[in-house]
Amino acid sequence: MTQTLTIFALGLSLNASAAGSFVVKDIRVEGLQRVEPGTVFSYLPVQVGETFTDEKGTEAIKALYGTGFFRDVQIQAQGNILIVIVEERSTISRIEFTGMKEFDPEMVRKSLKAVGVAEARFYDKALIDKAEQELKRSYVGKGMYAAEIVATVTPLERNQVAVYFNVDEGPIAKIQEINFIGNEEFSESNLRSEMQLRTGGWLSWYSKDNLYSKQKLTADLESIRSYYLNRGYLEFVIESTQVSITPNKKGIYLTISIREGKKFTVKDVRLAGETLGKEAELKQLITLKAGDTFSSARLTESTKAIAEVLGSYGYAFATINPQPDIRRDVAEVDLTLVVDPGRRIYVRQVAISGNAKTRDIVIRREMRQFESSWFDSDKIELSKKRLGRLGYFTETDITTEDVPGSPDQVDVNVKVTEKPTGAITLGAGFSSTEKLILSVGVNQDNAFGTGTSIGLNFSIGKINQNLALSNYDPYFTEDGISRFTDLFYRSSKPLYYVGDPDYQIKSVGSNIKFGVPYTEVDRVFFGTGIEAFQIQTTSNTPVPYLAYAQSYGVAAPGYPGTVNTYNVPIAIGWARDGRDSTLIPSSGSLEQLSAEAGTPAGNMTFYRLFGQYQKYHSFSKDNIFSFNGEVGYGQAYGNNPSPITKNYYVGGIGSVRGYSPGSLGPQYYNTTINEYQPTGGQSKIVGNVEYTFPVPGSGADKTLRLFTFVDGGNAFGQNINLVLRYSYGLGLSWISPLGPLKFSYGIPYKSQPTDNIQRLQFQVGTAF
Repeated sequence: MTQTLTIFALGLSLNASAAGSFVVKDIRVEGLQRVEPGTVFSYLPVQVGETFTDEKGTEAIKALYGTGFFRDVQIQAQGNILIVIVEERSTISRIEFTGMKEFDPEMVRKSLKAVGVAEARFYDKALIDKAEQELKRSYVGKGMYAAEIVATVTPLERNQVAVYFNVDEGPIAKIQEINFIGNEEFSESNLRSEMQLRTGGWLSWYSKDNLYSKQKLTADLESIRSYYLNRGYLEFVIESTQVSITPNKKGIYLTISIREGKKFTVKDVRLAGETLGKEAELKQLITLKAGDTFSSARLTESTKAIAEVLGSYGYAFATINPQPDIRRDVAEVDLTLVVDPGRRIYVRQVAISGNAKTRDIVIRREMRQFESSWFDSDKIELSKKRLGRLGYFTETDITTEDVPGSPDQVDVNVKVTEKPTGAITLGAGFSSTEKLILSVGVNQDNAFGTGTSIGLNFSIGKINQNLALSNYDPYFTEDGISRFTDLFYRSSKPLYYVGDPDYQIKSVGSNIKFGVPYTEVDRVFFGTGIEAFQIQTTSNTPVPYLAYAQSYGVAAPGYPGTVNTYNVPIAIGWARDGRDSTLIPSSGSLEQLSAEAGTPAGNMTFYRLFGQYQKYHSFSKDNIFSFNGEVGYGQAYGNNPSPITKNYYVGGIGSVRGYSPGSLGPQYYNTTINEYQPTGGQSKIVGNVEYTFPVPGSGADKTLRLFTFVDGGNAFGQNINLVLRYSYGLGLSWISPLGPLKFSYGIPYKSQPTDNIQRLQFQVGTAF
């Protein structure tokens, strides 16, 4: 192209010479449509009143071509008038896609811009052809070999064009066979089980695991390599991979050729390099021992553990380089882990991003890695866990970045992805006993981005009415003392008792509680409050409640009256929360103990003890095993009985699934409706075991999970006989925009005829 322009310019120069040099009286530009005349004049080496020569003509043509605005330039002389004739290059007015379903058109536009095809840029057929090929390759990468892309260019006004990419995606090629060559120690079925790609199954319509993808194949080959390396095959090699497609481009045949090699045993493992005098400590972290079958995973685990320990001492970029000494004749390998701690690294600054709503201080006060101190990987991990336990973010990522010119400094970048923490709920429901139930709630877990929680909840029904206002400030003081306060009003008719419209229990009160942290995961609580209960009794009041009311002043059974009781409780407690997240816990544990006692300042004298233990363990690609255990015990002291309003209730999601909420434990036979109804118990025992796993085809999505469970528990009266109810079943958990939802189908085991069974249940709430 450059040679052609040069020859053309020389030709014009000769014509100008034949015309002779002249003084330019005027300059005229012809052919402009979008380019301003001033742009052309600025590139001309001659102006009105100056002498035009052959050299200046050649220079003018080169300069105008160099702008890239024109595809043809001519210079002519008409007397003393210089005429510049140009033909502008067309510009792309718009880019459209028809028939494209697999890709987002906006994302494709961005990728095409990288190859020079974009709106407002000059049209170049060679670039359009290149764009076609790039799109074709993208479809091939998705396994859509039959895809056809044809670009059509339509001229528009003012020297513009519209580019249309007409796409016929065709079918996605499905995998027909996956074959292995060279495998002797492991069967093809074992190796296929390590792959994401499949030949199809009954869930393939959802998981799409039978649709070929180059990216998935690459990941599968790595999984197969890891499978062999973790079982001692140190010299395993994938020699070739063949992808064959049927003539109709609808079927894929995969052939993977491998060489297994020998199975190696570890003869010796030793440390070398600079261990900073901590060789004994670092050796304890090596899980691969002499006599073990070689395992790449255990070797990686050991090197990672050593690097993390060195990182906790400030050596953020420590490297541990395994050097194998292979003896093929005896199938043994000696491993030398060469330790290079590098420089001790200090943190220059902690930068926070992604928090459009949450204030920086809310995030910084959870950070345990401080600026101007040495880098500590343990503190980085602890900071990430603390941020996860806030429940404000769906993702938290903490990375480091080198400081230019300062090899011993890094910046710590904290990037969070916020989730909605506020909710306005309007609800309506209907039941055979309560009829219409209305509820309204306004809750904000991160009010105004300050980290404080406020809530106002109101519900009304025929049996229960509730109004509660609450506030939780996790940093009531700068050193992390928390404060919880609430005001409440409740009115209820226990036992779904509908035989007496005047009978009810009312309560109003307020509580305040403080939490004092004394380690990163431990906190002690103490608080007090005041509660006033009013029990209105009539001749139809249920016997257990009437007996309780009599102890506070009702003269005789069945005699109508109003009983007022007051409670001024004190509460103390301890909690250790080592979970990695409160929203979706997958590791760690939660332990808590609490005690509540009614003081002589009121006329309800009692005490209640409660303990809970939760444990989470993650394994095998986001599968989680979890356990929850709860024990509660209550008793009265003094002359009055244990308050029935403080009873424990067991049954339903959160305790023993498969049974109606609160239905287990002591019961009262209601002769009015001819049913056994629960009264709760002074003590309880609950145990839950869950196995949680991803929904097939959902990938790494942690917000939608399936689980199986086994539950056991019961509530007891004054005499604890430890006769428990059990259930098992399965369920679905979903972190929805309304909050954590749990659906379960429980099958009761060893139930009794008087038990109230409810197999299908759901709840908006926490993990257990």
